[in-house]
Amino acid sequence: MAVENDIVLIYHEDQPVLFARIEEILPDAKPDWYHVQLLMLQVPTQLVTWILRDIYIDGEEFTMNGQRMRLEKVISPVAEAPPSDEPATLPKERSDNGKIISLKDLKKNR
Repeated sequence: MAVENDIVLIYHEDQPVLFARIEEILPDAKPDWYHVQLLMLQVPTQLVTWILRDIYIDGEEFTMNGQRMRLEKVISPVAEAPPSDEPATLPKERSDNGKIISLKDLKKNR
């Protein structure tokens, strides 16, 4: 089951429409129902609360205003590690005598 701080992909009529972060899951008065607060990751962001059964939070399809909806937990891809026989290398120093500009210093001068 998706839990607080998980990112979910919201499907509407079998089409992925937007990502949301689960902010809070609170039990409802009815058993197996929850108030799920979602931060819709769109511009502008929006905070909504949906009342869902536990199986809906788990990815089971449900209807909202007669339209099919589904939440799918997003699993972050794992970054590939460099092969163990080759040591990790740092980027080589620039040879074009480029100048590094500190954004921190620029901010101080204003």
